[in-house]
Amino acid sequence: MALILTKMMFCGNNLTLFHQYSLLHIVLLSFGIGTILLIFLIYEKQKDKELKEITKYIEEINRKNYTLRIDEISEDELSILKNEIYKTTVMLKEIAENSSNAKKELKKSLEDISHQIKTPITSMMIILDNLIDEPDMDKNMREDFVRDIKREVTRIHSLIQSLLKLSKLDSDTIHFNRKENLLQNIVSEAIKNVLTICDLKNIFIEECDSNDIFIDCDFMWQVEAITNIIKNCLEHSSINSKLTITYEQNNIYSCVSIRDYGDGIAKEDLPHIFERFYKGKNATEDSIGIGLALSKKIIESDNGNISVSSDSTGSEFLIKYFKV
Repeated sequence: MALILTKMMFCGNNLTLFHQYSLLHIVLLSFGIGTILLIFLIYEKQKDKELKEITKYIEEINRKNYTLRIDEISEDELSILKNEIYKTTVMLKEIAENSSNAKKELKKSLEDISHQIKTPITSMMIILDNLIDEPDMDKNMREDFVRDIKREVTRIHSLIQSLLKLSKLDSDTIHFNRKENLLQNIVSEAIKNVLTICDLKNIFIEECDSNDIFIDCDFMWQVEAITNIIKNCLEHSSINSKLTITYEQNNIYSCVSIRDYGDGIAKEDLPHIFERFYKGKNATEDSIGIGLALSKKIIESDNGNISVSSDSTGSEFLIKYFKV
């Protein structure tokens, strides 16, 4: 009997320990599940917060507000999405700024073009009024007026042609026929285009020989660029003076130097000499301020650059065509 009671007590103690262990296990399990749920809820709350921030960023982007900062982005699983949004924001901001700058440049260009065209048109209108009001005008005077009209028409035509060329270069709609060309051949062809000016001002062009310098370019377009530069130098050269053209090359670039011996370019004009429609204080009356800008655009399109230096003895244009 005593043995039976002892076994029953042992079994009871084991049952109590089992119940206690089970209860502890349930408590621990419940605590663990609760902790996991809490962490999950916190995570979900944080994710919802970040998703709301991303939504807010996107809404700001849609309002054209591109002020999203990269240092506000935290490192988590949503960082890839945030980084992509940031990249998109930067791209859109650049596009918006470029668009705004382009509109300003377009407005300025249109104003300049209007001014350039308005002047010769006004001059022609005055001349035509005189011709109409005075039908018995002296024949010689009438012929002078007709020549003036032709000169102004030629000026407008030249302006339009230059603008069309610049427009094509800006829009990348020109197909360049690039191949190896002898640099001296390009310059020689350009010289042929300005021989009339040389004859009128009795200017001698002194050119050194260089039969071993080749550049990869479009021949006709580079002739156009060099022609504009030589023409500009001749217009600012003194009568009975000369123009010197020299060549140089190294492992990095091929170079041509064009130097005139005139009054030089004013110091305040030098930084703006290649800007469209810019006319320095020594510019000729017929200048429209677009030739050098066109030359710069053409030269840069063939991996080159152009610079100018000037003093009281004249100006030097340095054109480099890079080999790499």
